Amino acid sequence: LAFCRGRIVRVPKGPLIRVLGTEVVIPCSVSDYDGPSEQNFDWEFSREADFVRIVSTWDSTFTSEEYQKRVGRGDIKLRRSSNDAVELVIRNIQPADQGRYKCSTPSTDATVQGNYDAEVQVKVISDGLSVSGSKARSSASLRLSEGDSFKLRCSAITTSPEHTHLHVTWQIKSGPVWQDILSLTHEGKFQPGPGYEERYRNGDIRLDTGANDTYWLTVSQVSSVDGGAYRCLVSEWVRGADSSWQKIQEKSVEIANVAIQRTDVVISTSNVSVTERDSLDLTCNITTDRSGIFQAEVMWYFSVSPDDTLSDAQVLLSMDHNSVVSDSTLISLSHVDRNSYRLLVRDVAVEDSGYYFCQAAVWVPLHNGSWQKVVERTSVPVNVVVTALEPDYEVFLNASKTPKFSDDPTELNCMIINAQDTEANIRFTVSWYYRQHLHSDDVVAEELLATMDADWTLLLGERSRERTQNGEIIFFKKAVDIFSLRIQWTSESDRGDYFCVISAWSKHRNNSWVKSKDVISPSVSIFWATQDYTLTVEAVKLKPFFVAGHTFEMTCKVSSKNIKTPRYSVLITAEKPLADQSNPNGTTRIISLNQDSVVRLEDWTDQARVDGVVLEKVQENEFRYRMYQTQISDAGLYRCVVTAWSPGGGGMWREAVNGLSNPIQIDFQTSGPVFNASVHSDNPTIYQGELADLLCVVTMEGVALEP
Repeated sequence: LAFCRGRIVRVPKGPLIRVLGTEVVIPCSVSDYDGPSEQNFDWEFSREADFVRIVSTWDSTFTSEEYQKRVGRGDIKLRRSSNDAVELVIRNIQPADQGRYKCSTPSTDATVQGNYDAEVQVKVISDGLSVSGSKARSSASLRLSEGDSFKLRCSAITTSPEHTHLHVTWQIKSGPVWQDILSLTHEGKFQPGPGYEERYRNGDIRLDTGANDTYWLTVSQVSSVDGGAYRCLVSEWVRGADSSWQKIQEKSVEIANVAIQRTDVVISTSNVSVTERDSLDLTCNITTDRSGIFQAEVMWYFSVSPDDTLSDAQVLLSMDHNSVVSDSTLISLSHVDRNSYRLLVRDVAVEDSGYYFCQAAVWVPLHNGSWQKVVERTSVPVNVVVTALEPDYEVFLNASKTPKFSDDPTELNCMIINAQDTEANIRFTVSWYYRQHLHSDDVVAEELLATMDADWTLLLGERSRERTQNGEIIFFKKAVDIFSLRIQWTSESDRGDYFCVISAWSKHRNNSWVKSKDVISPSVSIFWATQDYTLTVEAVKLKPFFVAGHTFEMTCKVSSKNIKTPRYSVLITAEKPLADQSNPNGTTRIISLNQDSVVRLEDWTDQARVDGVVLEKVQENEFRYRMYQTQISDAGLYRCVVTAWSPGGGGMWREAVNGLSNPIQIDFQTSGPVFNASVHSDNPTIYQGELADLLCVVTMEGVALEP
């Protein structure tokens, strides 16, 4: 094998049959060579015996004189396809170019082995191919509607002396380039172009042969993509010496320009706004220039989004091509004219707001009496807004109870007034709001106290939830058109502005409730001035002079300000002299009377005089204290300690303020010592004239004094 290996130069196996006036390309390649990768080539031609130099890749002086003009014009040239291959290109080949062509390669090998040239015979035959269109005119214009069919005719014949085959291709041009539709190859096979395979299998694209070498293209169910220029492209093929097929020439003729009138489906109006309970009127128009018999199939759809597909949308009503309409109570579909179909929706509601679109299909009759759908289109959705029929009413807020003090009740009434168009399918609910009252210009957001949903369920806000659950705040409906808010015991934190919102709800056909309107009331301010509590207590001694053993009596008169409906509790105290060891602290709590008029002995311990002290309520603001059988040990300063109470939440009493009266003094001192004197006789019975012996006994605090 190493001995036989060497350079090999190859050209096609001849003869090469080529058509007069066409371009001829003869390839030549070299392999198994030594030296540089890029090889040079020389081409020569011989009609009979001697070869004439044509062109070279490496020697510009190689060309003989008779070829210099053709080579200079570029009619003959070399085209390098790779480092080891070139093509000899001859434009507009003539009968004089028929003969033997030799391709040679100068040696770059270390040793001479193999072949350094190769020859091929070229045979030039006359042009016998004829391609034409309709006899009436070279190119026709067709104007069709979507779904129509059309046929185009092309005639192709050859009178070549060689045994050649024709390859016929129908092409369309709707853009910058021609696109294959369907071919009948030189081997007798049908070959659909890219994108036409399915239509070919369905029979919508056909290529038929007829008499007189005619080729018919039939296109059914045309659509907008079938519009454009049509041509018939015919190539002539011959089988070479190596049994391969070689294309020797190609011709084309434009047959027709086809325009497709698009069938459009549009809704006659764009965005629509209607009022609740009115009628919605939409028309679906089919735009087509179809003049023959056809019937339309129309289907109306509804969706809440313009991006919904047909499978997601709701079918409202449909009419088939036999004009049979599906049933509906509130919706009707009518055929207005040949191309218009009207949808009428009566008594629309808010839930009918959304996107409406129609889908229309065109049906044409066939020869066997059946109908065939030829085109189908869907309109652009139309946005329909149904405006709620709002009831007309006003809202007024007033305070039937306003607090003047803390813990007073507050009651607000939210009233619906001047209501109109409030029928059975209208329902009212209320929402209550609070806004803190500020002296500055700062803006404070309102706080939700409570709101009601459509089924009158009360939803509490954070501010009022706990107090409402405890019964301190009550929301109730006083009348059909009055909603009320009651604060049982108003605190200072409740001071501020209150307002209510009355919402109107409309009942829809599916028995659901949808809010249609909100009306806000003017605000009502709940406020009272807070002032310090004041309490004054005055003690008065009713008897200015008395002695031991007599009754001590004093009254306490109370006056207060800024206290709501006060009640008073009273405590009587006594400040004894420091020498009195019964109370080392100096102050004794004697007796008390609470706000409910219950009397209690406090630190009174004289068991001999348990009933010796009395405290009683003379009137709401006056109290009287009595102490019977006073003793010297009762001396001291007496006061009234008064506490004012105001009613608090839940029936409880709240301590407001304390007050202390002026002192009232009990003092038993006289101008001399206090003592007792008595007369005593040892012999009280004597005779007249006898001596009477009498003794005067002076005692002080039970002790007899010495005379």
